[in-house]
Amino acid sequence: MTIQEKQVIVDALRAYCKRYPSQNKAANSLKDVSPSTVSNMLTEKHELIKDEMWRNVAAQIGCNNDSKIVKTTVYNELYAILSDHQSDSGVSAIVSAAGSGKSVTSKQYVSENKNAYRIVCAEHWNRKTFMLELLEAMGCDPSGYTVNEMMREVSRVLKSKENPIIILDEADKLSDQVLYFFITLYNMLEDHCSIILLATNHMEKRILRGVALNKKGFNEIYSRIGRRFIKLSGNTYEDMANVAVSVGLTNVQHIEKVVDNSDGDLRRVDKLSKAIIKKGRNAA
Repeated sequence: MTIQEKQVIVDALRAYCKRYPSQNKAANSLKDVSPSTVSNMLTEKHELIKDEMWRNVAAQIGCNNDSKIVKTTVYNELYAILSDHQSDSGVSAIVSAAGSGKSVTSKQYVSENKNAYRIVCAEHWNRKTFMLELLEAMGCDPSGYTVNEMMREVSRVLKSKENPIIILDEADKLSDQVLYFFITLYNMLEDHCSIILLATNHMEKRILRGVALNKKGFNEIYSRIGRRFIKLSGNTYEDMANVAVSVGLTNVQHIEKVVDNSDGDLRRVDKLSKAIIKKGRNAA
């Protein structure tokens, strides 16, 4: 990596650390990154750190030298909703189509706001894994804790913060058993912490189906999100074109072709644009 690329990561890491009570807390929130590595990065002892570690840190703190944040319709709408919810400890489920930019937006929001924590959910998680991920995102060391002890630690730490927010990205991937933890979190943190379920439209269908079937826990979940789902508007043609331009596409016809073949998915816009650039067919 170049000196300039490393400096971008250092600047982003310094801002990241400011979101935590201490540098060590910030380091604890990063997977496979020791406090000494963070210290060496910030004190410019760069010769001690391999490029692989630089990339690892950059990915976790939301720093990408190769991409620019495009403030699309979804980005602006979701960012505003997250800000409003954090200020008043709001609890909601927010849904939008896959590839609309939810994850990019939530990741950027967390990188720019104090006491904001985000975990990306996975299908294979059990309750202990969920709590481990949450505590690590908060910069806490969960080693040696039981699940009950981890729950108490989450409650203790978050209640000591000013307007904290937890964003459960890709929440629709959680198993029912882990999703029930949302109820417990709500009960522990009501009026103290904002909790956001961020997911595709599948989450709405799943919750409503569970309510209709009187499935255990689902009516309680539905009640705690205010018996509604916040549906994001979706991105415009111009939004998608701007993403293609941000990737480096310049030919108007190519931009139009990419957008027309993207199915509204920003990941596909990015992939198609990079494919055209790689083939060297980007000239006007």
